[in-house]
Amino acid sequence: MAEKKLMYGNHAMVEGVIAAGCRFFAGYPITPQNEIPEYMSVRMNEIGGVFIQTESEIAAINMLFGAAAAGKRAMTSSSSPGISLMQEGISYIAGADMPVLVVNVVRGGPGLGNIAPAQSDYYQATRGGGHGDYFTITLAPNSAQELYEFPRLTFELAEKYRNPALILADGLLGQMMEPVALSAEPVDPNTLPEPPYALSGCRGRERRVTRSYDLKAGHLEEWNWRRNAKYAQIIKEEQRSEAVSCDDADLIIVAYGTCARVCGAAIRMAREKGLKVGLLRPITLWPFPKNSLLALAKTAKDFLVVEMNLGQMVDDVKLAIECTRKIHFHGRPGGGVPTPPEIYEKIVEILGGA
Repeated sequence: MAEKKLMYGNHAMVEGVIAAGCRFFAGYPITPQNEIPEYMSVRMNEIGGVFIQTESEIAAINMLFGAAAAGKRAMTSSSSPGISLMQEGISYIAGADMPVLVVNVVRGGPGLGNIAPAQSDYYQATRGGGHGDYFTITLAPNSAQELYEFPRLTFELAEKYRNPALILADGLLGQMMEPVALSAEPVDPNTLPEPPYALSGCRGRERRVTRSYDLKAGHLEEWNWRRNAKYAQIIKEEQRSEAVSCDDADLIIVAYGTCARVCGAAIRMAREKGLKVGLLRPITLWPFPKNSLLALAKTAKDFLVVEMNLGQMVDDVKLAIECTRKIHFHGRPGGGVPTPPEIYEKIVEILGGA
């Protein structure tokens, strides 16, 4: 039977990473994710893992590259400006087809910004974030429980497709306390098979080479076309979302993370007044759950995108429903958090009187 504990979201993330069999963490402090490395330094010491507070975010992501190349599950965490500093390393990791886990507990921006919760890193998370043609598998939890559960899924997806993966949270999810059901059967890293790319010594076998480029004429283009086929497979097979009260909905709200929780309360308010409103919560931001949205566009009349930014997900919703329905937007940038009453007012504005 699973043990249940009251935990901060950031601490739940650490326990989830450890339960997923990860024994290597490298990172650098930045709020509002500091509880992750702080708690990780204690837990990794207790279980015989490796914790390194690096001299910079650049050092951290390159250490992950090395750990992944050695065939180990490795992760780092940071917040917005720190993730920006890691982008060159993430691009190299994507170019080498290595699986790592990067956690971004987003803060308000741009620039240094503030430590208030935000979703302003959506473009960065879903468009690769760095240079070159690549994508990162991106999951968006909306509770401490999912912060605990998603690391295992994210590692599995990263290893299945040999691709860097990202968990996109925010300061509110990281700092809030909720009951978390801990897994009774964590992954034993000693039982994980050695991946076929692991640089573990080549005595008795052919040598392996890990690199992110090939300078022979046409070879890098060929690599990118192969990688593009991989991305197409991920888009086809790994779209994830949650639909709430969508069967009869005239209006579908599209929101993820903290905003999805707030919108859930607004939808209950609207339903009590007879307004037919549903919620489509993307769980994978990349690949975006376009199939689910396109199906809902056959019956719903309007869509409302709610984000803690200036409307970065709107483009993906437009593409998903092929611009067949009107799309509305409600946003709070720079650390602003929408409330259920203000979202309810937007619902009434779209659908008519209460």
